[in-house]
Amino acid sequence: MPGKAFQAAYISAFKNGRLEQKVKQALAELENCRLCPRGCGVNRLKNERGFCRAGFKLEVASFSPHFGEESPLVGRKGSGTIFFTHCNLRCCFCQNYPISILGEGREVTFEQLGRMMVHLEKLGCHNINLVSPSHYVPQILAALKTAVEDGLSVPLVYNTGGYDSTAALKLLDGIIDIYMPDFKYMNAETASVYSQAADYPERTQKALKEMYRQVGDLVLDDRGIALRGLLIRHLVLPQNLAGTDEVVKFIASEISRWTYVNIMDQYYPCGKLPADSPIRKRLRPEEFREAVRAAKEAGLIRLDKKEPRFIVY
Repeated sequence: MPGKAFQAAYISAFKNGRLEQKVKQALAELENCRLCPRGCGVNRLKNERGFCRAGFKLEVASFSPHFGEESPLVGRKGSGTIFFTHCNLRCCFCQNYPISILGEGREVTFEQLGRMMVHLEKLGCHNINLVSPSHYVPQILAALKTAVEDGLSVPLVYNTGGYDSTAALKLLDGIIDIYMPDFKYMNAETASVYSQAADYPERTQKALKEMYRQVGDLVLDDRGIALRGLLIRHLVLPQNLAGTDEVVKFIASEISRWTYVNIMDQYYPCGKLPADSPIRKRLRPEEFREAVRAAKEAGLIRLDKKEPRFIVY
């Protein structure tokens, strides 16, 4: 459980009625869905499906304590991850390809999702980690009402690919405690080729600024467990295709030098890559070392003492 001084943002929103208002507003957005930058405009209230392939009903692939996340989320009891089916990106190298692209998962009600959250907290998880939630913002808000009524109190983590609209993020203002977006690419052509989202760099930069405006730098309790703030992930790609040097410069200069940034070296070819793709090979150690050097030179000034190879924050 969090320390006594901590109260999750969504609890205040529930008590003062803002959560209920946000649920109504968000569900209405599904009639002409423009929740993400795709702006498909389909009527998801009638179960029409756009680019993300999600309809009105929630679909969940799995939920369980997870110990492979960043150390401030995992602690001793794990992060309570809920993996949502589908995605608004088409990353051809996605490590969750069966879930995000092929659509593995099952339908759940709002109430069932709420009970999943409470169950994970009762198992001892330090937070509820919503994985790929961008296309289910209204449904998550609706489920949260049930969860709070049943006693949910741990921080809520919005674990996203980074391709989020500022309008949808504003619906989450005062609800989400910890934002954990990817910042995948700084190059529009790369984003188009590998995720079918040429506007990814522009949209993600705006999204990160909005997230930071809402929650600020990551705050930890005396156990080193995250309570509130922004945590950014960046996966280094072979041949610097992600534009890592520009990514870290943006974070340091436009967000905060104290931003917690996970510079990740675990890229490996998976998903459905074209035969001639330059990322059909593993990342070389020297490429990762160059990425960490770039992060330090950009001004990201705090190093995680437990995992210095992986975390720059």
